Amino acid sequence: MIELLPLLMFVLVCVCLMLGYNVAFTLAGTALTCAGLGILTGHFDANLLRAMPDRIYGTMNNYTLIAVPLFVLMGVMMERSRLAEELLNNMSRLCGRLPAGMGISVVLVGMLLAACTGIVGATVVTMGLMSLPAMLKRGYSPQLATGTICATGTLGQIIPPSIALVLLGDVLSSAYQQAQLKMGIFNPQPVSVGDLFVGAIVPGFLLVLLYILYLLFVSMRRPDDAPSGQADDDEEVSTRELLSSLFPPVLLIVLVLGSIISGAATPTEAAGVGALGATLLAWKKRQLTRQKLSEIARSTTEITAMVFTILLGASIFSLVFRGFGGEEMITDFFHALPGGVVSATLIVMLVIFLLGFILDFIEITFVVVPIVGPVLLAMGLDPVWLGIMIALNLQTSFLTPPFGFALFYLRGVAPDNVPTSAIYRGVVPFIVLQLALMLCLALWPQLVTWLPSYMHS
Repeated sequence: MIELLPLLMFVLVCVCLMLGYNVAFTLAGTALTCAGLGILTGHFDANLLRAMPDRIYGTMNNYTLIAVPLFVLMGVMMERSRLAEELLNNMSRLCGRLPAGMGISVVLVGMLLAACTGIVGATVVTMGLMSLPAMLKRGYSPQLATGTICATGTLGQIIPPSIALVLLGDVLSSAYQQAQLKMGIFNPQPVSVGDLFVGAIVPGFLLVLLYILYLLFVSMRRPDDAPSGQADDDEEVSTRELLSSLFPPVLLIVLVLGSIISGAATPTEAAGVGALGATLLAWKKRQLTRQKLSEIARSTTEITAMVFTILLGASIFSLVFRGFGGEEMITDFFHALPGGVVSATLIVMLVIFLLGFILDFIEITFVVVPIVGPVLLAMGLDPVWLGIMIALNLQTSFLTPPFGFALFYLRGVAPDNVPTSAIYRGVVPFIVLQLALMLCLALWPQLVTWLPSYMHS
């Protein structure tokens, strides 16, 4: 029975979270309770808990994680300014006469907004408030309009600079070092957040391209669902208006990603550049009042505190999980599977997909990836490829009915005349597109690994 305790710990955490308990304290409380029972019964070494102060200090001293509050500040600042709204209006007027022009403009603006914010919930809510009424007014079917907005809003999961990739990069870096040490490599090769950013560029753009091609296909097969607008004279957008709304976010993205890809700055330094740039843009648009700055600071602090509290709770959980032999149990299970690394990867992806219904990407990154990551990487998987596949998998999970987080976010801001069933039906084609992209990445992993390898060389 004691051998199954790591599995029971995991199940207990999921049950408590489904009952609505706080994530961070559920992780820590479950771990400490099980550790206490293990100490009383003689099945857990209490000396292992002495490693917790070192783990907490290591988290506080982690230079990479400094990027998290800076990217959060950058995203919140962009969300509270009117840059995204102006960009969507001008892009819609520019693409108005194209087939599915409004839908295409939503995808393009959502891509830029995802690259600026990196926060799934914020992007879905922002795009839902700005674009859903306009799409319905122009005659788009509720299914296509809501599906496009939900899918576009989750692009922040994969398009860099993404907070999910920052956290995944830090966790996978530690897991990759553990895997190499287990394989007898005592000079382990590092994997960085910048590697994941570069590896996500091609899959991210491929996903945006698939969304646009699907919208064009719908506009040709079912033009009533995705009508092309008849732009009036007063809706014509000048080149100056378009450039004035397009230039700031594009410049911000180029500064952040360009500095990382070129090696001129680390992701943490680039995050500082992005936060400062977003602040200057908001100040230039006269959106940076004292009250709004106070709201931005409070929101940034709350999100950052949540992330790091979950990280500490997950650290306690993983320590106790390993103390009960959970890592050895998973290693033995994966190695006993027929099909080897392929079967192990499929099972892990399925588990992560299902957990995405009840856990946010932060909990999955901090709880699940440190447990399964070293095992999979020791079986020969590329860490960058694994990170991108996990990010895409979570993005798909956030879209999948009936529990996808993106669906709940949009339901909260959608008009009452848009039924929930329309939202569910609308996301199905985009889920199929994402699964198709994941299959392509599984068959041709070079789509992920080529660009990071080229940048290193």
